[in-house]
This record gives sequence, C-alpha cells and structure tokens, in this order.
Amino acid sequence: MRSGRVSLHSVWKAFDEAEFGTKNILNLRESLPTAADARHRAEAWLRERQVSGTSEVLLITGRGNQSPGGVSAVRGAIVALLPALRRRGVVTEWREHTPGSFVVKLGSISFLLDAPRRKRDHALVATPSDPRPLAELDSSTLLLLRRLAVRSLESLGVQHPEKFVEAEMLIKFNSLAGGVAPGMEGEGRLRNAISTALEQLDE
Repeated sequence: MRSGRVSLHSVWKAFDEAEFGTKNILNLRESLPTAADARHRAEAWLRERQVSGTSEVLLITGRGNQSPGGVSAVRGAIVALLPALRRRGVVTEWREHTPGSFVVKLGSISFLLDAPRRKRDHALVATPSDPRPLAELDSSTLLLLRRLAVRSLESLGVQHPEKFVEAEMLIKFNSLAGGVAPGMEGEGRLRNAISTALEQLDE
C-alpha cells in the first residue's frame, strides 16, 4: 500500500518552482557534471537568463554529501565563478538559499554592457573583433545596434561618436551575443535585448 505522505524534498522543490519558475532554476546536482562542465553550463545559463530579462534565479549545486571528503567540487566551482561574473556585469549579488543552492541576482543589460567600461574607468577602448557576424544580421537588427552604439558613446561624452560607431557596435554585439540562445528566433531575442538596453539607458 502506498504511503500518502509527500517527501520534504518535493515540498521544498514545489516552493522553489513557485517562487522562481522552472525556467529560472538550474539544477546541476541532478546531472552530476564535472566541476569544469558545471562552471561552463552555469555561466552560459546565467548569461542567457540575464539577456532574457530575468532578475533573479536559483542555482542548485548540491551539498557534496556523496563527494570525496564531503565537499562538492561543483559547489566550489560555482563559488569561484560568481565573483568573476560580477566583474563582467552578469551578476550583481548572490546568497545561500540552502546548503546546496544559491539565489543569484542578475544585472540589467545596461549593467552588462557597461561592465568593461567600468573596469577601464570609462576609457574608450576598441576591442579587436571579427566584423563578419554583423554582416549576417538583418537590417532592422543593425539599425537597433547602431542606435545602441551611438547612445552609449554619447552617454560617455565621446566627441564625434560617428568615428567609433562600427567598433562600438561590435563591442555591444559581442557582449550580448553570448547570452542569446541559438536557434531560429535567436536574432529576435537579440533585438529584444538591444531594445531593453536602449530603454535602460534612457531611464
């Protein structure tokens, strides 16, 4: 005869899904990745969630009870990753939710785009890059990207921003593209991210 009891784990899982939504929870514990794989997956996922406009997510690492020495290598990898992502403008803060999970607050898109400038004290530095991906973009996407580049340069007080627009477009594209999931609707998601960045710059 089956017990009518519901496990405590199921109850907490239901609470987490209600609070964050299933799309905003990454459970690294279930797939048992290596520390390197966990770091790669977490960074890609956090960037994608940031560009999608999510403000807060839940990252489950596990406590490491079954790991050698009772220490989770995955948890250690994530603890090391989060400060690096804060410097890059992806996350702003995090806190322990349970001994095996973290609540991570994501930066706005404008925070992401401004992160390299913040590190360089807002010096105008052109980042060498391959311009070919821009040639593959739709004209409407390029127009939005150009608007974002000009608006960003103007906000920095750059004189004659038209001289730097192409380089700035590449910088913005490279910053945003890493968080856009590939697929048929990828460019549409990129346009949404650019539009959001423009709105945030005007706030």
